[in-house]
Amino acid sequence: MRAILRTEYGDPVNVHLTPELEQLVQAKVKSGRYNSASEVVREALRIMEQRDEVRTMQLQELRNRMDRPLGESFRGEGTDGEEFMLGMLGELDAGHKRKAG
Repeated sequence: MRAILRTEYGDPVNVHLTPELEQLVQAKVKSGRYNSASEVVREALRIMEQRDEVRTMQLQELRNRMDRPLGESFRGEGTDGEEFMLGMLGELDAGHKRKAG
C-alpha cells in the first residue's frame, strides 16, 4: 500500500506499507478509535519516540551507574567484578519482573 499523508503544512509525505501493516492501519481506523490512516501513523510515531526516549534514559542511567566502579578500578581501588555484575543482573531481572507482573 502506498499512503499519502500530509504534514501540518499540507505537504505530502509518501509512506509505503506492507500488506500486513496496511491491514493493521485499516483495522485501527475501522475500530473508530482513529479517523484516518494519518492519525494511526502519527500515534505510532509518537509511541516510537516515547520508547526511544525511555531507552535513552535507561542507557544513560546504566552509564552513570557504571562510572563510579570504573573510576574506582582506574584508581586501583578495585571492585569485585563478579559481585558487581551479579548485582546489575539482579537489578535487570527485577526490572523485567516488574514489567511482566
